[in-house]
Amino acid sequence: MHIMNKRKIELFFKFHWIAITIAFLTIILGISFLIFLRNAINAWATSESYFKKATLAQYGIFFYIFLVLQLISLPLSGALWLWMMRGGYMKFTQIGKKAVEGKDIRIHWQDVIGMEEAKEEAMEVVRLVTDRARLQAIGGKILRGILMIGPPGCGKTYLAKAIATEANMPFIAMSGSEFIEMFVGVGASRIRKLFKQAQQLAYVEGGCIIFIDELDAVGAQRAVDRGFGGQTESNTTLNQLLIEMDGLKEKDYNIIIIGATNAPESFLDRALLRPGRFDRKIYVDLPNLEEREKLFEYYLKEIKYDASIDRKRLARLTVGNSPADVANLIREAALITIRNRKDSVSMKEISEAYDRVEMGIKHKVVFTQSDREKIAYHEAGHAIAMYFLAPHADVFKATILARGGALGFVMPQPREEIHVRTKEQYLGDIKVSLGSYAAEKLKLKVTTSGVSQDFRTAMWYANNMVWKWGMGQSGLIGDYSMLASANEAYGVFRGAEISYISEDIRKQLNNDVRHILDSCLKEVEELLARESALLDRFAKELLAKDELNYDEIENIFKEFGKSRPSLSP
Repeated sequence: MHIMNKRKIELFFKFHWIAITIAFLTIILGISFLIFLRNAINAWATSESYFKKATLAQYGIFFYIFLVLQLISLPLSGALWLWMMRGGYMKFTQIGKKAVEGKDIRIHWQDVIGMEEAKEEAMEVVRLVTDRARLQAIGGKILRGILMIGPPGCGKTYLAKAIATEANMPFIAMSGSEFIEMFVGVGASRIRKLFKQAQQLAYVEGGCIIFIDELDAVGAQRAVDRGFGGQTESNTTLNQLLIEMDGLKEKDYNIIIIGATNAPESFLDRALLRPGRFDRKIYVDLPNLEEREKLFEYYLKEIKYDASIDRKRLARLTVGNSPADVANLIREAALITIRNRKDSVSMKEISEAYDRVEMGIKHKVVFTQSDREKIAYHEAGHAIAMYFLAPHADVFKATILARGGALGFVMPQPREEIHVRTKEQYLGDIKVSLGSYAAEKLKLKVTTSGVSQDFRTAMWYANNMVWKWGMGQSGLIGDYSMLASANEAYGVFRGAEISYISEDIRKQLNNDVRHILDSCLKEVEELLARESALLDRFAKELLAKDELNYDEIENIFKEFGKSRPSLSP
């Protein structure tokens, strides 16, 4: 503590020596002026009366002129002084960021939820930073750079703040875009000033953490400038960042640079990722089922909620959601609760908030009875195909109210977290997409333009299954789409006709795609013809209620003695 106070005093004199010198000279001049004034008063007292009057008249005129000049010059000098204090012509290179003390951030480990593996990695970083003596005793080197990679909203910034809090070190946060300006050299200057500020804080406080969000804005791969100067500025800024990170090795600065990006790792310049720079990587992924349940428990504590809310069910509902998505869902539910003039959030408000976030707000579109019937059978076809032919998903909700850009919607809910999808699951998704077309054709004897997006989805799955994933009936394996893209690129840039895929292979692949679509449609048509009464019942219920939730949907199937097919092992 004594050393820290000594360093603070030393740094204070280092930065304020000009002000201290001016103050000292001002005191000396003041004392001298008082001595001169005392002598002048004594001389005045002993002088003749005529001389006193002449002197008063002369100095009165001088004083009046001096006062007028001061009144004119003071605003100008004040404005000039203010401009100089705020940076003047160096304004563009200022970073304008103040460090935040670690204890003032107040984000502790217990507040970091939904990223357990990343949290363990971060805890190890804190131990290395705070126990430098032990690390140096065995000849180890302190970490210089940590790169956090993951989808947006997963808590990379939150985790960096928790590291600063637990390590109790000053924290400077900036975005990569803040270093890039239209003036060449500004970015490099800001990098230098940022690291200089961090070194001063580390000298006084014992350490400092620099957090650069959206690192890809300043750390993208370097390239040759095309003549407009923008690439040169980007390259210069990145070069300066690399130099400053290397400069930390010259002195034992306890400075950690944490970078965060949503971009793929390959997008960053390789020089940033080499050992000695951003050599420690922390992957912050989407939360799993258990972590989502903890997230709901954490965010529900911040509001008044009904005790009947099932957090496990909410966790199953929000497969693929980030911690930011979960927080936003709870906030939206609270707003809906206030709008409904209720005192606490219930499952109904959370369900409505989920619909609004995932599908958009309801549109007040007035449909004719004929259009409502078309939409009802369209969505009923999706729902029944999903229930029987896509066992990996539950029918969570069905609606014939216009939401977002859709006139109706059937929302699936994954029955389990899927990381690797199989051929059967893709076939199930194709059958669900074609369920609307089959239902319209069976019950209305006419099809509508509403199947356009469904056809697009089905064809995308079928095409990728055959051309990319080797799932066609002919058994052809390989990523033929890559060869097709290479063929197009070669033809465009070289002006030549060349084919990496023979016509026979191309025809066979297209036949495989056609076979998948035809066989899936046939299976769906047979199902809906067999379950015609169930299809009518489902459409009738949609027409009566506009929306059906999970429990209401399950009750309809139970009326007909139906149950979900079991998941494949």
